Amino acid sequence: MDAFLVATGIVGLAEIGDKTQLLAFLLAARFRRPLPIVAGIFVATLLNHAFAAAVGALVSELLGPSVMRWVLGLSFLGMAVWAMIPDEVDETEASLARFGVFFTTLLAFFVAEMGDKTQVATVALAARYHEIAAVVAGTTLGMMLANVPAVYFGERIANKIPLGLVHGIAALIFAALGVATLLGAGAGFGF
Repeated sequence: MDAFLVATGIVGLAEIGDKTQLLAFLLAARFRRPLPIVAGIFVATLLNHAFAAAVGALVSELLGPSVMRWVLGLSFLGMAVWAMIPDEVDETEASLARFGVFFTTLLAFFVAEMGDKTQVATVALAARYHEIAAVVAGTTLGMMLANVPAVYFGERIANKIPLGLVHGIAALIFAALGVATLLGAGAGFGF
């Protein structure tokens, strides 16, 4: 249950103001059809984060416990810094309209999520917790918690969320996980 809750919280916070959330705003404004957009976000996130979690589990298996501790600890600290850098969405990521709303969203989100903060966090969380299903369920829920309101309420909520504060909280959580991991908090998980 820890893996699910931590994954949901971290990704939910990290996604606020992220380029994929900005993409959700853009798609919602462009198509004005929330249900296929939300479905596309869900499927893209599930596929992308399942892949990322599998990579995290594989990396965890290939590296020894002491190396894994350092890799994860430094990764979480890197994510803390990255969380403070604002994202921008590339207009070409949303220019796939010829595929329809659902497939445009699915393709744009899947591609935009490659190498994104939340995908990297999913890799690190899967390596840390060794519970792929719980991590994928949590990271997917975190993405949906951040993006569904963006699709349905768009600009009305975007202007009311203090992005600096949200990014700061996400950065603090990543930093705490990094420091805890480097200090050996993952010993119960084998590293």
